Amino acid sequence: MKRYILHTPFNIYHFEAQTWKHAVHKHTYFEIIFILKGNGVHNINGNVYQYNEGDVFLLGPEDFHTFDIKDLTEFCFIRFNESFHKKQLGEKGHAWQQTIDALLYTSSQSRGSIVADKQEKQKLHHLLAVLENEYENQTLPYFEVIRDNLMRSMMMILARNLFRQNTLKTQPPDTSVETILQYIKQHIYQPNHLSIEHLASVFHYSPAYISIFFKRNTGESLKKYITKHRIKLIEARLLYSQHTLTEIADEFGFTDESHFCKQFRKYTGDTPSNFRKKA
Repeated sequence: MKRYILHTPFNIYHFEAQTWKHAVHKHTYFEIIFILKGNGVHNINGNVYQYNEGDVFLLGPEDFHTFDIKDLTEFCFIRFNESFHKKQLGEKGHAWQQTIDALLYTSSQSRGSIVADKQEKQKLHHLLAVLENEYENQTLPYFEVIRDNLMRSMMMILARNLFRQNTLKTQPPDTSVETILQYIKQHIYQPNHLSIEHLASVFHYSPAYISIFFKRNTGESLKKYITKHRIKLIEARLLYSQHTLTEIADEFGFTDESHFCKQFRKYTGDTPSNFRKKA
């Protein structure tokens, strides 16, 4: 499968198309895709999603996709790589840092348009219009500062819509296993929030029943799912970031680098250093 490469940290690609001319492909970068007009089908990781005007998609480096265009479609692709993402986050300690990080590094999981609410779509499209205008005038003072803040705002809105934190407070706990899955994704960096006892308390189940409920609805044990999801994010860090092993261990709540390496090897059969070198 062909892999597209981005040779700059950030760019915007705005175009119209009646026919999609690219074969199924992956990228070396992240991609926010805006549908400004038109409709058709977006094939992502083997899944089929209808797209319409206003839809917004987020893809990561390991996602593969193609479009089947029905009506003339106007696209706007915001593309950025790992180095731009690291600059966006800046120094540790910001409240939004892990939210954006989680948003990007769970992008390999197939999903359709992130935003359904009309007002939320309008906010994103207004931000996009300003961002494009700034991008066309990069010689103006403070361009990078304005660009970075617009991108940060855009990604926080995407995160808000994806994680739907308020839904967890109002949706009955036994209506769908999706509420548990979303909670796990939101708190993957906080191991103390993902113990069986804590999850049972949050969703008002007994510890024994929440395990049965989860496996019955997913076919996988709760503990195994959490471990696999964490390992998947860690592998993405090792492949697409320059973070040290100590930094990754700290980010994912391991007691130290040694504990992190032992756990990674236990579930993958390889050390983090060897995994990174092989890649």
